[in-house]
Amino acid sequence: MGLGGAAAAKTDSENRPVIAALKRRAPKIKCGIEIIRGRGSPVKIKVAWVGKTKEPAIEALTNEYLKRISHYAEVAGVALKDEAAILSLAGGKERHKLVLLDSRGKQLSSEELAQFLEREQLNAVPLVFAIGGSDGFSEEARRQAGFTLSLGKMTLPHELARVVLVEQLYRAFTILKRHPYHLGH
Repeated sequence: MGLGGAAAAKTDSENRPVIAALKRRAPKIKCGIEIIRGRGSPVKIKVAWVGKTKEPAIEALTNEYLKRISHYAEVAGVALKDEAAILSLAGGKERHKLVLLDSRGKQLSSEELAQFLEREQLNAVPLVFAIGGSDGFSEEARRQAGFTLSLGKMTLPHELARVVLVEQLYRAFTILKRHPYHLGH
């Protein structure tokens, strides 16, 4: 027997209680960056850089993107004195995966960065994205890094690289959430 007969005769109002019961029993499936870890905390990210910010516009843009990212992850921007402070932050009480920004690193598209964040959140290890000083990072820092990321072959001032990084992190989260921000590229 097809869909005709008694089954087809039921109205929407008769099916609503059944549908509501099924929805209550169905597991809540979360995907992308919303996967919840053990204590229910979101992904933790620190963006660390060496030195004080000289340009107010750079500071304003950095803060704006950090604020936007905070809707998707626990995030903080940290100005540190030197490379040793970055390494200390990554290896401190709460171990972090160190992601160095370096011209010799791997170049990723925005979509690939989103996939990277999605994979890393499953590891339940906080991330530190680190931007070095004008001399870059030492070989020791490169050895300690869990990943080395390049923003491209062009040379960027370190403060501008920071803004590009936080914008790309925000874009990656919007890609994972299927937010329209990325669609306007």
